[in-house]
Amino acid sequence: MGISVKDLFAGIDCTIIGDANEIVSGLQYRSDKCKANDAFFCIVGLSVDGHSFAQDAIDRGAKVLVVERKVYLADATDVTEVVVSDSRKAMAAASANFYGHPTESFSLVGITGTNGKTTTTYLVECIAREAGLRTGVIGTVGVKIGDEMSASAHTTPESPDLQEAFARMRDAGCQLVAMEVSSHALDLERTWGTSFSVTAFSNLTQDHLDYHKTFEAYFDAKALLFSADYPAKRVICIDDEWGARLFAQCQDAGDECISVGFDASAHIHPVSVEYAASQTSVVLDVQGQELAFSYPLVGRFNVSNVMLAFGIARAAGIDAQVVVSALSHAPQVPGRLQLVKGAPGQPAVFVDYAHTPDALSKAIASVAALTQGRTIVVFGCGGDRDSAKRPIMGAAALASDFAVVTSDNPRTVDPLAIIDAIVAGMVEGEGRYAVEPDRRAAIAHAISLAGPQDSVLIAGKGHEEYQIVGNETLHFSDVEVAGEELSAAAGRA
Repeated sequence: MGISVKDLFAGIDCTIIGDANEIVSGLQYRSDKCKANDAFFCIVGLSVDGHSFAQDAIDRGAKVLVVERKVYLADATDVTEVVVSDSRKAMAAASANFYGHPTESFSLVGITGTNGKTTTTYLVECIAREAGLRTGVIGTVGVKIGDEMSASAHTTPESPDLQEAFARMRDAGCQLVAMEVSSHALDLERTWGTSFSVTAFSNLTQDHLDYHKTFEAYFDAKALLFSADYPAKRVICIDDEWGARLFAQCQDAGDECISVGFDASAHIHPVSVEYAASQTSVVLDVQGQELAFSYPLVGRFNVSNVMLAFGIARAAGIDAQVVVSALSHAPQVPGRLQLVKGAPGQPAVFVDYAHTPDALSKAIASVAALTQGRTIVVFGCGGDRDSAKRPIMGAAALASDFAVVTSDNPRTVDPLAIIDAIVAGMVEGEGRYAVEPDRRAAIAHAISLAGPQDSVLIAGKGHEEYQIVGNETLHFSDVEVAGEELSAAAGRA
């Protein structure tokens, strides 16, 4: 595959210094990945400047440099430089050009918000399959084309990786793709040049303030997906102030909008909800039509996810009865209130990705509603991430009957320092929590405390199969460890 420099940068404001007919074979943003005839994008990052790696890229075979300022390097006389004002934005637009604008070949659903994105993408995939469509999914769990899954380094991949995934989906005949769109990706313009059919918003709660600094900036990043730069049909949950505000903005802009939420003013809202241990039964008012059905997901927050998915499906033109049929056998989403099977007489153990205060509160409430006895939660906070939420997470955990505070991807931060910050928010819960920095030991301790009528919620990592300690990535799966500790406890019994 190859494309000339002038075609690669068609429609992009730039200055080409050198051979505009130079053929580019690949796009790179890391110099150590460069190969012969690649274009290397000098990205000005948060901690490093890609211009510093231009010589390394040339030494490895790159023939084109995309820069924000001209670079003067040795042995670069035959290198073409493309000067742009924003190398990130140019990389996204060029990636779309390189792969032939693949998102114009299928319906793309973009879902943003703090919580619920992954579950909603899987629900949308289930509905689309029920409608007979070939599907793709991009998000936290990875990239899925049909039934084939591959890993992804980011919730929303960097633009060359994202457009390459879109191209594979197009070539595989995908007709509808559901994608999680992170605030980082929007702020860093990874999705620039992407065409969406539907954009959806779930909620906004505390997370990523280490990056965005303020809630207002966090909201502004999410709201980019609903701006004139991304024209689409809009589906918005209006249950929090941010969703209500975004819905009003989209209406003022003349966008076609569907609102969802528990409030009766929403276009899609519940008339009644009955929660059970293995399913939820609802009567939804869907744009004036009442529909009764049950689905195999639990918890109030999943009602919100189901309504959002329902709204997306309607915006995508899928018949309401097809949606009801699909949701009645919706899949278990990996690491989202995932039940770990134990022996008869053992406590119910759930693994959930909840890693924000709001998500943790909702997960605890959902498990408590299904539990006759006590609810015990195991949780921690990540290192090198929003430190302000640590005491808030501690306070949120006190909604359980007992909490075990542990490590959760401490990265380069001292795990005990993270735990101290969490515990600072738990002063009202003295005697109702324990500290165990070793995550396996924490899970084992929680299971040992639980009786047959109790439930254990292991929160924070969900589907993840690793623990990052220092700069080392170690294999660790909450689901695997919980299963092993349940088996060990059954053996001791």
